[in-house]
Amino acid sequence: MSNDVVAKRRLGRSGLEVSAWGLGTWALGGEVVNAEGIPGGYGDVDDAESEKGLYAAVEAGVDFIDTADIYGMGHSEEMLRGVLRDHPEVLVATKVGNSFDIGSRTALGPNLTPEYIQQAVRASLERLGRDVIDVYQLHTFPLNDHEVDAIVDVFEDLVSEGLIRWYGVSNDDPAQIARFAQGEHCTLAQIQLNVLDDNAAALQACADHDLGVLCRSPLAMGLLGGRYSEATKIPANDIRGRQPEWLKWFTDGVPSPSYAAQLNAVREFLMSGGRTLAQGALGWIWARSDVAVPLPGFRDETQVRDNLGAFAHGPLEPAVFADIEAALGRGASAF
Repeated sequence: MSNDVVAKRRLGRSGLEVSAWGLGTWALGGEVVNAEGIPGGYGDVDDAESEKGLYAAVEAGVDFIDTADIYGMGHSEEMLRGVLRDHPEVLVATKVGNSFDIGSRTALGPNLTPEYIQQAVRASLERLGRDVIDVYQLHTFPLNDHEVDAIVDVFEDLVSEGLIRWYGVSNDDPAQIARFAQGEHCTLAQIQLNVLDDNAAALQACADHDLGVLCRSPLAMGLLGGRYSEATKIPANDIRGRQPEWLKWFTDGVPSPSYAAQLNAVREFLMSGGRTLAQGALGWIWARSDVAVPLPGFRDETQVRDNLGAFAHGPLEPAVFADIEAALGRGASAF
């Protein structure tokens, strides 16, 4: 990683320092469905290609991997076991909150009880092959203060038991982020952030409470990766082929017209200085926040190599960043 500006970023109060982007591993889980038969993953995936991508990243210096027990109903966590064994320096974060049936690869719905969380963390540790999880996160749920406080209590118990070191929440609600931040060992929030979807309120909440920032969907689930257009139809067994209501970047397997138009308006700026589209999208996040750690997903080594190239370019130049904000009608981004 040749650019010192983006070489390391601090994960909030923990003081842990990680590479300026980490591996997002949802796609590694493969094909899964929910109880209604709706796809909840990225369809078919080649485990051998996934493994090549994992090793290419960590051998190049990426030292942070984000996953979740629900990704592939445990399969994503299992895929990490070898690389975590061979590279003990790599930090790992996983998530809890969704129950599932491994045999049928079916999501069963939320379960936030203390008993389930205690069971789930031990199952994740077994799949990951680790004695302790560096950062344990609650998956995205709308919760009231009482529910947040109860989960914080459970997470603090897990810290005391030596099963996790730190914890965080995957949520964009500033109030929920602030409530989690009251926990002594809460160190980060995972928020949705990419060049097409700024998230000033969540960034402010993290800044207010000295929390690290992980960025999910930094490439808008592939739209900013440069592989998809109106001519590329995503199959129905992929979550983007029969997208849930919250997935706005694709419609029926092709880029959403409104987001495609926004991308076209900023494509040239993102690819400035010889960057690929994905490298520019990561550079926008680094220019937007000096603490944010994007978590680009991948299926194969080729995508990882493209993302690794972002380190050489670093954050977008201030003038280019300003051009993008103007093109998207946002003015100067601030929080």
